[in-house]
Order: sequence, then structure tokens, then C-alpha cells
Amino acid sequence: MGATFPLFDYKGVFAEMDVKEKLLSEIKTLLRSQLFGVLATQGVEYPYSSLVGYAVSEDAGDIYFATIRDTRKYRNLIASARVSLLINNVTNKVNDLVDAHALTVLGVATDVGQDSWDLALSLYLKKHPYLKEFVSAPNCALIKIHVSRYISVTNFQSVMEYTMS
Repeated sequence: MGATFPLFDYKGVFAEMDVKEKLLSEIKTLLRSQLFGVLATQGVEYPYSSLVGYAVSEDAGDIYFATIRDTRKYRNLIASARVSLLINNVTNKVNDLVDAHALTVLGVATDVGQDSWDLALSLYLKKHPYLKEFVSAPNCALIKIHVSRYISVTNFQSVMEYTMS
């Protein structure tokens, strides 16, 4: 696991571990503070974006969301598992240019199997208890995004990447 950039502290001592830990902490804070993200899947002709409610695992290595199986989103996921999820804390105000934190999640999506269904459902319903009926529908799937990389943007153009291992 690690950030894809080296940094030095004020004494010139390599401080990569502190930077990685701080970045991951900021990523987890954003992931836990927001309820929704915009999922991008690959359609036949174009990418397709959908608003999804999500939940994140303790180590931030997996993100879960629910969807009905008979949807374009689900069909796109079956055809191409590589996805992107954008999560941000924007308030739709001018100061978002400097105050907002936008996080792109890159990973591979799979339908949660029976062996991890209980864990995924528990995490999801802890964050979204009002969606219990939706997730309980027989045609609803829980999807797990196994995260490969996070791209964090703050202060409008400060970009840092965190690669999961």
C-alpha cells in the first residue's frame, strides 16, 4: 500500500510513511462522512453514470453498493467490471474551489457472493438503514468494488494518489 509520491519533512528526512497514513486517514474520513457517490460504468457506446449509496470496509479496501439486477448499471457491470466512483463533499458554493475534497475510486466490481453477503449487508445497512426494503428485494444485488487506487483532489488542484495493495 502506498502513496505514489515521495515527500520530505522539514529536515530532509524521508517521510513517506507519515504521508501515506495521513492520506489514507483523510480518504477514510471523506468516505465515512458522505452517503452517496457517482458510479461510472462502461456502456456499449458510452460511459454511464449513476448515483449510488455506498458503504466502505474498515480498511477502505472494498466499497459496497446495491442495485437492481434488471438495470443498465448492472448490465454494464457484468459486461465490464472496471469502474470508477466519484465521492466529494461539495456544497455548491464558490468556496468549494478551495474547500472541497473530491475522491475518485478506481476498482473492479463484482456481485457479492453468499459467503460475504452478511458482512456486506451489515456494512451497507449500518450506513443506509432506510434502504432495508430495497436491499431485501429478490432482484437486488449487492456489489463490491475492490479498490485498486484512490485519487484525492483538494484545494482544487492538489492531486495525490493512494494505491491499495
